[in-house]
Amino acid sequence: MADAYTNRRDWEHAELVWSGLASVQPGRPYTVRSPERETTVDRLVIYLPPTADVDSADRITVQGVTYQIEDEPARWPAGRLSHITIKAVRVRR
Repeated sequence: MADAYTNRRDWEHAELVWSGLASVQPGRPYTVRSPERETTVDRLVIYLPPTADVDSADRITVQGVTYQIEDEPARWPAGRLSHITIKAVRVRR
């Protein structure tokens, strides 16, 4: 990826980079209502092991549903409790 403006991920040929156990917690969903459209934004907070190779341009699949990662993953170095926290979203119409 040269920079954030010119290159995009090739999701047609996506590769699995990590798979394993994680703690997946529901975030606060919200609905946007307007005369033009009504959408619902689903949010998750996901806690991964510190060795998971994930960044903000990746997507994550939980129980067959694909979410986009919001913001940079937060890395928490805390000895035996080290982990990565991810905020994930998907928009439904």
